[in-house]
Amino acid sequence: MGYLFILIYIGIILLVVELCTTLFVLTGLEKPVARFQVVSMLTSTGFTTGESELIIAHPIRRRLGSFLILFGAFSLAVIISAISGILQKNFHLQEIGLVAGFLLLLLLVLRLPSMQKKLKKRLHEEMEQSYKLEELPIKEVLLQNDEDDFIEIHVHEESNLIGSMLRDIIKPEEDINVLFIMRGDVMIRHDRNKEEIQAGDMFYLYGDKECLQSKFANEIEAHKEKLEEKVEARNQQTI
Repeated sequence: MGYLFILIYIGIILLVVELCTTLFVLTGLEKPVARFQVVSMLTSTGFTTGESELIIAHPIRRRLGSFLILFGAFSLAVIISAISGILQKNFHLQEIGLVAGFLLLLLLVLRLPSMQKKLKKRLHEEMEQSYKLEELPIKEVLLQNDEDDFIEIHVHEESNLIGSMLRDIIKPEEDINVLFIMRGDVMIRHDRNKEEIQAGDMFYLYGDKECLQSKFANEIEAHKEKLEEKVEARNQQTI
């Protein structure tokens, strides 16, 4: 009976993982990222990847994260208690079974498309009503539909953009807005479109996703390759 109790409680933990993953997805996270972060917080192993910023920067996700951390600590205590209960022959299978059944029902309800649509709208409304604009993540403020994108362009040493100006590269009819240019520690906002581009510059753009990715495809691909080389070099050092 004690082993059955532990199995049921593990089932409850898995249901909580699925429930919270679904809620994170409704706030805009991709499912694989959401599940990894949920498991990391639940087990208190530390979600130290760059993706953790997606949790920290979002107020609703922070609340869900706090619950998961507390639930993970509570679950550890319950499992230890259950192991002790195996020796004492004292269990509450009926109660734990009801909890598991309730969570399963809740998960099934959350998976309904109509419920997800309503909940997603409710979460978005709460974000708008409860938090100031500067407290919201960029995605909630700028990316209002699938065609929008916010992108950081790195100008590498062999880029064809060097020596040009953004006003000459971006045509007036193109849906691209230059927010600012970072040159080392200096942020250039004034006359940014007239600034001559230098190697090492980073400029932050907002606009149509397809237009951005096609116009700056070479820079995006070069930066991606550079990151892959760094990861490969780091992996070789650890071998």
